Amino acid sequence: MRHNKKFNHLGRTASHRAAMLSNMAVSLIMHKRITTTVAKAKALKKYVEPLITKSKQDTTNSRRVVFSYLQDKYAITELFGAIAEKVADRPGGYTRIIKTGFRANDNAPMCFIELVDFDENMAKTAKKAKRTRRSKKSSAEAPAAPVAEAPAAEAPAEANAEAAAE
Repeated sequence: MRHNKKFNHLGRTASHRAAMLSNMAVSLIMHKRITTTVAKAKALKKYVEPLITKSKQDTTNSRRVVFSYLQDKYAITELFGAIAEKVADRPGGYTRIIKTGFRANDNAPMCFIELVDFDENMAKTAKKAKRTRRSKKSSAEAPAAPVAEAPAAEAPAEANAEAAAE
């Protein structure tokens, strides 16, 4: 029976799994987005989110604790610098997993995992895609827009009149 054995072993020994998650966490911190399988992404999410939370307090002890997991001083600098600034007011949920389909050779479910605050393209589309009923009602107030276009429509007519005068 496997009572209270909650994390995915990913078919690896403990040392291999720790090394793999550490390397994946460093790649995620440095590149802000990586492509992997869904199972590895879920395991990585549980591994890296406490480290990001720890990076909010820039103390010597928290740097040493995070370094014991990552073993990469450049990743530590990036994590405690740019990433900690962006996630300072976020109470959790620093990563996002987006499924991308299946891998061609073995049909494994693939995804990419990214840091939420560093995806400007996703943030722009999310803001544009948000529609409510209230915005449809405000379209009744749209007659102000054609009035603003009227002076622009007169400008080509004046240009044509000047061209005819020459």
